[in-house]
Amino acid sequence: MTKNTRYETIIQRSYREMAEHYDTAIVPARVKAPDDKPNAEGSVKFATTWILAALRHYHFFTLDDAKTHVSKKLEELNNRSFTRRVGSRRLAYENEEREYMKPLPRTPYEPAVWSTAKIQNEYLVSDGINKYTVPFDLIGDKVDIRTTRNTVEAFYHGSRIASHVRKMTPQRDPIKVKEHMPLAHQKYETYNNDQFIAWAEQVGSSTKAVIEYFLYSEKEPEQGYKFCVGLIKRAEHYGNERIEKACERMLAFTNQPTLRNIVTILRNGQDMIPMDTIHHQSSTKTTKKRKQGITRGADSFKIGGDES
Repeated sequence: MTKNTRYETIIQRSYREMAEHYDTAIVPARVKAPDDKPNAEGSVKFATTWILAALRHYHFFTLDDAKTHVSKKLEELNNRSFTRRVGSRRLAYENEEREYMKPLPRTPYEPAVWSTAKIQNEYLVSDGINKYTVPFDLIGDKVDIRTTRNTVEAFYHGSRIASHVRKMTPQRDPIKVKEHMPLAHQKYETYNNDQFIAWAEQVGSSTKAVIEYFLYSEKEPEQGYKFCVGLIKRAEHYGNERIEKACERMLAFTNQPTLRNIVTILRNGQDMIPMDTIHHQSSTKTTKKRKQGITRGADSFKIGGDES
């Protein structure tokens, strides 16, 4: 018992759960009042002592063999006549208790471990081995986690909001349920290399080259996913034609394109300026710089020349 006063009774959670599973009620005894306890404890002690004493000279080599002999002795004890009243334990059960008995559940009770956790931004809970998703809208709230041998469940204010098949071996990625994720994360989960390259091929060869650089320039392709998504979003805003020209302009100056520079080209409208015009402007600026170079002549810098 967690707490038992005249005002409230709080039963330990796993104990209460077992009682609900077997459709029974728990009525706790008063503190320091052993007379409140039923005679069941004494009967269990008597049966245990009697059976162990009867089998004390036996040697068992398998658990099944021990169970078989214990079952036989228990049946013998139940059919043994009482010493102070008529009948036996078997007859008392059949005549007085059987009609009040309820059928057992189809599955036995499975002990569970309860814990509490605050949901962080990744909306995951842990069983100590792996991580499992819960609905993302519970970020910042506390949930109760129920862990058994085969399941991991999360409860919020008494209602179950997530249930997973428990994995007993460590997994590389969290065990996810699509419905637990926000729409943006669901969409991100569908991204893959082939999808990005297929989109780039529809736009143009320069765009494809940029997408391939984003995907394969780093150690893992996933590192470039956000840049690919950023380029796709810019295509939705500026159109595929301008994206292709911006990528072409980017690749004309460097073989290491960046999303930031492509966006700058689009914002400044540089993608709409013909490439020949840019090359002409660049050569003109270079010529002007050369014309505005050293004009005093080499003689002015000779060692020992006129100081004037």
